[in-house]
Amino acid sequence: MAKTKELSKDTRNKIVDLQQAGKTESAIGKQLGVKKSTVGAIIRKWKTYKTTDNLPRSGAPRKISPRGVKMITRTVSKNPRTRRGDLVNDLQRAGTKVTKATISNTLRRQGLKSCSARRVPLLKPVHVRARLKFAREHLDDPEEDWENVIWSDETKIELFGKNSACRVWRRKNAELHPKNTIPTVKHGGGNIMLWGCFSAKGPGRLICVKERMNGAMYREILSKNLLPSARALKMKHGWVFQHDNDPKHTARAMKEWLHKKHFKVLEWPSQSPDLNSIENLWRELKIRVAQRQPQNITALEEICMEEWAKLPATVCKNLVATYRKRLTSVIANKGYITKY
Repeated sequence: MAKTKELSKDTRNKIVDLQQAGKTESAIGKQLGVKKSTVGAIIRKWKTYKTTDNLPRSGAPRKISPRGVKMITRTVSKNPRTRRGDLVNDLQRAGTKVTKATISNTLRRQGLKSCSARRVPLLKPVHVRARLKFAREHLDDPEEDWENVIWSDETKIELFGKNSACRVWRRKNAELHPKNTIPTVKHGGGNIMLWGCFSAKGPGRLICVKERMNGAMYREILSKNLLPSARALKMKHGWVFQHDNDPKHTARAMKEWLHKKHFKVLEWPSQSPDLNSIENLWRELKIRVAQRQPQNITALEEICMEEWAKLPATVCKNLVATYRKRLTSVIANKGYITKY
């Protein structure tokens, strides 16, 4: 049977007013277009409770007692990887038989939802301490200091890989229509390796690395592209270069070369991609490239270069302007990985 529409509060109050004015239930029903049985039920509620408001409904009692709720909530708080089946067994041993769906609903009411665990870099205690030290030391640095940093990194982009999430508007049962699918091939169909840099003033140079990168190749890339990028971005005197702690970057030969070239390098904590603003720029680039759907490696490289050049300077500026929030998040998260 279809659920009937609930009467408005005004209509219910009119029913009571008309009944007190001496009208019969049938007359009230005809005047307001309401069933006689409904009119009678509202009048009885008024006589009994002196209100026309909805009364609390008892509903079916919860299968899991408050004590059981506390038990399973405490269990998943200690070990978020606990499976629903284990919780069902725990409650069954305590004398309560429930289904996995009941477990999910109960935990959801406690603000806990089953989600896919995010993959993050492995942080050892030494990494956590280094990240905290970096965040605390630079927390009060003025924004102008971060604007004078050139951020750099390498990234891999696959031709048919999962470079970005893609959503489509489609009708029911049309999930396999070619327009609504993303083609994939084994091993991503090939990929390219990119090196790029940027500052608050905009993107710097982007280079496609054709061979396996080693220390000598990395020095050549910096030699040919770092200073030209700094000039094009009109960096102030004393600008700072940032790169991560990849072995190629921290090798003795690399450090000596940077010192010889008088490059000022930002001391960097290992395992900290969330502190490198260029990661957000890579994500933006991959989304733009995926939308253009390159069909071969040559097209992939060309599109990467085109989309990198079109990245708005405002995006770069905003990434740097909000850098203090990253540091605050690291401290608030006690050195562990943040949402950035």
